[in-house]
Amino acid sequence: MDLTIWKTAALLVLPMIVAAAQMAAGEQEDLGNGFMHHGVATPVSNHRGTVATVDGDGNPVVLSWIMDHRGGYALLMLDATTGDAEEFPTPWRGDSPFASILSTRNRYYTHCGSWFVEFDPARREYTFEAQTVPQMAMSMTEDDNGVIWSATYPSSGVACYNPETGEFRDYGHVYDQNWRQYPRTVSADDTGWIYLGIGNTASQIIMLNPETGEATPVIPEELRGHGRAVTERYEDGKVYGRYGDHWWELYQGVATPIDEPAERNPKAYIASSQALFHRPFPGGGRLLELNLIDRVLMVETAEGERRELEFDYTSEGAHMMGLQTSPDGTVCGGTAFPMRFFSYNPRTDEWTNRAALGQWNTVTATEDRFYIGAYTHGLLEVWDPFAEWVPTERDNPDSNPRLLTEADGTINRPHDLLAYPDGRTIIMAGTPGYGLTGGGLLFYDTETGEETLLTHEQILPQLSTYSLAPLPDGKLMASTTISAGTGGEVKADHAELYIMDVASKQLDWHGPGLQGVSSYNDLVVGPNGVVFGFADGARFYAFDPATREIIHEQNTEEQFGRTNGQQGPRVFVTAPDGRIFILFRAGIAQLDPETFVISMLAEAPVPIGPGGDWLDGRIYFGSGSHMYSWQAPEAQ
Repeated sequence: MDLTIWKTAALLVLPMIVAAAQMAAGEQEDLGNGFMHHGVATPVSNHRGTVATVDGDGNPVVLSWIMDHRGGYALLMLDATTGDAEEFPTPWRGDSPFASILSTRNRYYTHCGSWFVEFDPARREYTFEAQTVPQMAMSMTEDDNGVIWSATYPSSGVACYNPETGEFRDYGHVYDQNWRQYPRTVSADDTGWIYLGIGNTASQIIMLNPETGEATPVIPEELRGHGRAVTERYEDGKVYGRYGDHWWELYQGVATPIDEPAERNPKAYIASSQALFHRPFPGGGRLLELNLIDRVLMVETAEGERRELEFDYTSEGAHMMGLQTSPDGTVCGGTAFPMRFFSYNPRTDEWTNRAALGQWNTVTATEDRFYIGAYTHGLLEVWDPFAEWVPTERDNPDSNPRLLTEADGTINRPHDLLAYPDGRTIIMAGTPGYGLTGGGLLFYDTETGEETLLTHEQILPQLSTYSLAPLPDGKLMASTTISAGTGGEVKADHAELYIMDVASKQLDWHGPGLQGVSSYNDLVVGPNGVVFGFADGARFYAFDPATREIIHEQNTEEQFGRTNGQQGPRVFVTAPDGRIFILFRAGIAQLDPETFVISMLAEAPVPIGPGGDWLDGRIYFGSGSHMYSWQAPEAQ
């Protein structure tokens, strides 16, 4: 079979964004005990690697790994002439592909959830499965003997499978570091030696002897730095590695420093990251679009005829990131993956779903605006719910939602967003870019457009601010986490609390608060000025900002279980009358701010996930891809 060879190394985004809103009627369901189920916020899945190929009869087909809130759950196989769909459930649970490869034998591979799998479109079945050391491939390749190789996150695991002999070998983790590694390239020279390009905290190239399993680092320690090393196989049979301006020729387990090659001639593979989108069909024609939102497949035949084919597939929907009551009386938020905006109108039981810029990690609202902190690049956006929706474009100031600024690197993954009560300041907190340690704080003036971005060195070195709460007299209460940016190195041994002056951006005070805390999860200010919070999802505490002391501590896990969680946690929900409710995974509780007593009010029929806000006497929250609410009792 003469397979057209294609390799995509850049991030390709599927053309799945539609300008018009998707409107849907809800299916509200009374679950008893005050709980209501309102439906799925974004009832679609996302591709995690898609290839155009042929089945056993030479008919054009499309293969796509698909995921919803459960993770990658199936391989979707579509007939490119009829749109007929088949689904093949994956052996893993709770993980999603980050790399895949279509081999020269026309078999489709991924390595995910500690499972290495082969799918044969000719036989329409998985023809090989094997469990490995954790966890998922960040890159895959095929050597000159047809052996398929994978390199895995988080500890540079390596595995290989020979489809000719059926031999499988798990080399285990070959390179020990105290941070999570991203081996985003794996390459084989024509003698069978394997080379990994690793990032992001401190780049490295690893040479692996395929016989002995011995792994040897290439980049000297003094040259290693933040970023990503890359390896690539060339047509001359050798592999070439680079980091920054440094190059190495890699062959038979020998690394030779060289100048940048005068001519680059990489060997092509149908392999890439989760963004793999291979378009050419082997017999001619092209895959133009796989639209999982509208369930439409667009192809071009070998004769140049364009066809639009409808198909269907099962999905439990994208997972919710968080929700907030909007000024227009709806409940809104974002989902991933795909990155979508949702709005639910409880009065009409109707959903609106639209494309969003970024992953809406954390949201907040003022009287007339809705603000968004989005991953990646630490995006700060604003939406006017009373004006026409205009799809967000980075350079279009007339977009609605509109991109205000971004804190790329200093904040990559926002975790909290606060509309400060001065009526003009929006504050965003979060963890930094991939492989970095210590996150910053963004202040944005909505009247002037002026922004101030503080780094972790200007706040608390090696820590990231995780949650925020306003204090009187222009002060800000904040809590932190030791967690680094994704794949980064943890460099602090405990999290801290701090008080900052908003005007000067200087710390008035900081301290560890509780001992041995990794992350402070959420904050709320009580009616008497005491600040309440949770540490590590199970340690409730009360902090007096006047004396700057912890005045109460309680481990709540044994009695109530752990709190809910998400990247923007929203553990506390405050009613308009000042009552403070707490979202535990197991149910909804109320806090007495005078006595510090927590009382469970209602056990939830589902695990409570992303929180959480108040609207018309009900507390709304998410669980997986679904939205629920609970009728709070009248105030006593």
